[in-house]
Formats: sequence, C-alpha cells, structure tokens
Amino acid sequence: MNKDQVNGRAETLKGDVKEAAGKIVGNDRLKAEGQADQVAGKVQSKVGDVKSDVGNAVKNAIDR
Repeated sequence: MNKDQVNGRAETLKGDVKEAAGKIVGNDRLKAEGQADQVAGKVQSKVGDVKSDVGNAVKNAIDR
C-alpha cells in the first residue's frame, strides 16, 4: 500500500465521520463537507491504486 492509498482511505474515513456528525446534529454544511472529503479521499485512493498497478506492471515487464 502506498502513501496515496493510505491518505485517501483516511480522508474517506474522515468524510464518513463528518457526514455522520452532520446528520446527527442537523448541520447540512458539515454533512456536505463530509461528502466532499469522501469524494476527495476516493479519488486520492484511486490514484494510489493506479500508481501501484503501473509500478507492478513495470516490475513484471522488467522481470521478463
């Protein structure tokens, strides 16, 4: 797991918590911030996944 994957998943988790807190207290702004954090986290995590896949493909190509 690379840095982008870890940070992305952490950001997604932070967004989950913010959204839940916003729902509980009835704060639409906090809920929206949580949803935005979730999207940003998923994007960053996906970037990390792509980097990992490319790295693995390069390693496999070199090994052949």
